[in-house]
Amino acid sequence: MAINKILVSQPKPSSDKSPYYDIAEKYGVEIVFRPFIKVEGLTAKEFRQHKVYIPDHTAVIFTAKAAIDHFFRIAEETRFNVPETMKYFCTTESIALYLQKYIVYRKRKIFFGKSGKLDDLIPAMVKHSSEKYLYVVSEANKNDDSILDKNKINYSRAVMYRTVSNDFAEDEPFDYDMLLFFSPSGIKSLMKNFPDFKQGDIKIGCFGAATAKAITGEGFRLDLEAPTAKAPSMTAALDLYLKKNLKK
Repeated sequence: MAINKILVSQPKPSSDKSPYYDIAEKYGVEIVFRPFIKVEGLTAKEFRQHKVYIPDHTAVIFTAKAAIDHFFRIAEETRFNVPETMKYFCTTESIALYLQKYIVYRKRKIFFGKSGKLDDLIPAMVKHSSEKYLYVVSEANKNDDSILDKNKINYSRAVMYRTVSNDFAEDEPFDYDMLLFFSPSGIKSLMKNFPDFKQGDIKIGCFGAATAKAITGEGFRLDLEAPTAKAPSMTAALDLYLKKNLKK
């Protein structure tokens, strides 16, 4: 099996200590970071058209770092000074820690879950049932919010950003032996950029059940998938796959 060049459809890691670099060196492969999608913020004018007012809320729900960036951007553009009393509910600790980019991190007003799902936050939200929550989402968000409704959480959905295709230039090479995807939007972008794409010997891997479904839904072969019990991350899955399949 010949795998020389791998496309990881995510931004280039900010740290030189990324496991991807270790894998590239270990197996002698080239790894290219090239997102198929990019996040685009709604303008303040577009946000106002949704008739959702940030000052009416006392707490914010974040499920992504991009949501944090665009919440504080919209707040600034609409001239809203986020009060120190604002409470933040994040689906993971990593997202919660990202708040340090904008505020002084105080655990007394920041709560986070472990699984990345809203379910983890429900006990804390119920405990703070008097809060009016602002749920920051993307335009294409299809998360099941019934868990919030079921627990009678007082919240408003606030669309502040959208995911769009990060189009390839006409002269941009597409000579990869493996493609790794992290969202269904990435698959949509692949088909938009290359409507006649034929998988052939190209290996395709992904992170997450929704992404896997999008890949097989297009009729493509899924060669590796994460997370699994043995590979909780994409880098772990890639390492195992290359160890098993690359000829020595």
